[in-house]
Amino acid sequence: MGIESVENPLELKGELVRFVHRVYRGTNGAYPALEWVEEKPAPDDFEGFREVYEPFLEFRLGKEFDELYVLRDDDGAIAGTVALVYNLEGKALWWVPEEIKGEKTGLIEFFMVDPEYRGRGYGSKLLEFAIERLRELGREAYVITFPELEAYSYYIKKGFVKVMDYHEFVVLRKT
Repeated sequence: MGIESVENPLELKGELVRFVHRVYRGTNGAYPALEWVEEKPAPDDFEGFREVYEPFLEFRLGKEFDELYVLRDDDGAIAGTVALVYNLEGKALWWVPEEIKGEKTGLIEFFMVDPEYRGRGYGSKLLEFAIERLRELGREAYVITFPELEAYSYYIKKGFVKVMDYHEFVVLRKT
């Protein structure tokens, strides 16, 4: 499995919605959090999920992510994703505290592995790739996540340290 850059992320929107729904279903609706939705769809409700998530994903793919990478399995299906956001100027990133918005900041976003592939090192491969890519760009790697998610302890295990709490999120930086 190799990591590939996605040149036109919006072209993958449909495939990415299906991938993210597999993650949503595999986490029993915990991730993505869909925190803006009053009544979250059931984990098995693809159409309900697509209805609330697709417009958000379209926004992120078209206006927010600076780089998007996918990890594909041997059959060509998406097994994992990671996005980088480092051009913060002019973007509506309300969940990013002003204290870290600077020319040295690089955010790791949209980091997911299909639950079918957990425990095989694909998440580590994607995360290490993202950190290295941000270093190449002269950026410090940050992650903004929810403290109650399993991802929080994963990032700590991978060398990230808590910088601050911000709204309902926690801000982590790679040391």
